[in-house]
Amino acid sequence: MEVSNQSSVTEFVLLGLSAHPKLEKTLSVLILLTYLVILLGNGVLILVTVSDSCLHTPMYFFLGNLSFLDICYTTSSVPLDMDGFLTPRKTISFSGCAVQMFLSFAMGATECVLLGMMAFDRYVAICNPLRYPVVMSKAAYVPMAASSWVAGGANSLVQISLAVQLPFCGDNVINHFICEILAVLKLACADISINVISMGVANVIFLGVPVLFIFVSYIFILTTILKIPSAEGRKKAFSTYLSDKLISLFYGLLTPMLNPIIYSLRNKDVKTAVRSLVAQKCLTQ
Repeated sequence: MEVSNQSSVTEFVLLGLSAHPKLEKTLSVLILLTYLVILLGNGVLILVTVSDSCLHTPMYFFLGNLSFLDICYTTSSVPLDMDGFLTPRKTISFSGCAVQMFLSFAMGATECVLLGMMAFDRYVAICNPLRYPVVMSKAAYVPMAASSWVAGGANSLVQISLAVQLPFCGDNVINHFICEILAVLKLACADISINVISMGVANVIFLGVPVLFIFVSYIFILTTILKIPSAEGRKKAFSTYLSDKLISLFYGLLTPMLNPIIYSLRNKDVKTAVRSLVAQKCLTQ
């Protein structure tokens, strides 16, 4: 049987909080402030990791990628949120909706893989320090980061391709602020079993596997640290991976706004690099 990829729906209506206009105005201010903090915090981290040669290490390379991901992820949704809150227009084109779903899905999957690779980096650094320069050489960690982007993009392309081929011939009202893929699938007038199964498999691969890998990695890390005889040695080892562990553990509960705060407050190298960058700017003026 031929599957139709034609849709009579050319645009979607994003319901959001249209029934609460006063709340929309308040939320728009909060979202804008949060977005600016995300841009500033992650932007500063990207700047210092690129400009300071002392931070040209695998951990900070992954951190720079993570910060860039956070900026991309929020940028894919915040402008649409603001437009929906501040203007009477609550619609988005079918193609625009597909692009937003692709970006959100790609950034989310990429981030999960990247966090797993950051956990591997900390595992090698603490559990196999003598082999660290070889295992985590530039020839290794750059392709690792690139593969996380490719994997996330490929997964998103598959999911969104399956979604946009569904026929949408009825209701076009999305009960959400943005084009969230599950909310969109509910509007399809066809069987979405393949989509649900595909997303389930993707969640296991891109969420379940990285979380399990992170959990196992930090068990080995914790075991290795506890075997260090000196208290000072244990403290130093803990400080090298604590910020990364906090990100992995709490990322699902905290916004990207907190990523640079956690890293900068817990890491002496980042604070030193920021001070150095500010001092250079002051001297040039």
